[in-house]
Amino acid sequence: MKKKILIIDDSALMRRVVCDIISHDNRFEVKDTAANGQEGLSMLKANTYDAVVMDMVMPKMDGLTVLRELQKSRMRVKVLVFSTETTEGADITLEALELGAVDFVHKPASIMGARSDEFAKRFLDRLYEVCQSSGSYQPAVKAAGFTAARNPQPVTVANPPKASSVRSSGKKIVAIASSTGGPKALQSVIPLIPENIDAPVLIVQHMPAGFTASLAQRLDTVSPMRVVEAAENMEILSGTAYIAPGGKHMHIVQKGSGHFVHLSDAPHREGVKPCANYMYESLAECGYGDIVCVVMTGMGADGTEGISNLKPAKNCYVITQDQPTCAVYGMPRAAVVKGLSDEVEPLENLASAIIKRVGVK
Repeated sequence: MKKKILIIDDSALMRRVVCDIISHDNRFEVKDTAANGQEGLSMLKANTYDAVVMDMVMPKMDGLTVLRELQKSRMRVKVLVFSTETTEGADITLEALELGAVDFVHKPASIMGARSDEFAKRFLDRLYEVCQSSGSYQPAVKAAGFTAARNPQPVTVANPPKASSVRSSGKKIVAIASSTGGPKALQSVIPLIPENIDAPVLIVQHMPAGFTASLAQRLDTVSPMRVVEAAENMEILSGTAYIAPGGKHMHIVQKGSGHFVHLSDAPHREGVKPCANYMYESLAECGYGDIVCVVMTGMGADGTEGISNLKPAKNCYVITQDQPTCAVYGMPRAAVVKGLSDEVEPLENLASAIIKRVGVK
């Protein structure tokens, strides 16, 4: 059965373009369209859709107001945000994700760009991910009260991981991978990690350039620990979280007794850039002996290959987010099926699980 889609956008031309894209994919059908948030909200209260494609800047009622109204009404609606590539657009998009939108896609700057095959593929891939997600509208940061839609699926687990034979060096680091649903989930984890944690924290969140800087700034304002967007040759220090910049792969390199960021412009891997596999594999060559890998919500399998290559070289402990609290149970599932996961925890327990493994100063 085709997925029923609602499009909310004040541009009649953009609505037409999106309708055309969707109509050429037999997985979806455009059930309704709305010219502003007020009209779209009325449709959402009267009908059921598998996903909503929504612009953020609209007359009468903007997209953020729609999301707030949906949250107040405790309506579980799966929203794909149409985002602009400006700094303001990044901030609005991140707020939309905090309010419950599942993911976002850049709105092309021109109609010619919107009609390109590249945009159509990217848009349809994201729309499919959103349709597959849980679509939870629970608030971020309040980790203890988090609940999410439960859609159990059987998971076949490979042989359980063997205890590492690699001796610890005493130096610890945390490496987190997340994708779809990640920005909101990170707001339920990073603010609960104390500034005196006895390890640096590395984060690869699948986002384009420009958005990771805004994500770092927003997390920094609500977290006791420092959160920054990683930059070339930046030194890695305990008590700081480093987010890989969109459009670059993040490697950690050792120089003398210190560790530093190296950013790579290598091709996409697992279809993403940054890719967590590169981060994990770079840690195999570093001076950190105890590595806590955390695989969170996201489509695909990023992280699994990298951790598989890391485990033989380091004392590596893997924590995966459980299925019920994931927006999309893809990346954690891949690690579990591969037999890499040492511990499975709900979102609200991830911060305490991390602290338990690395300790505080």
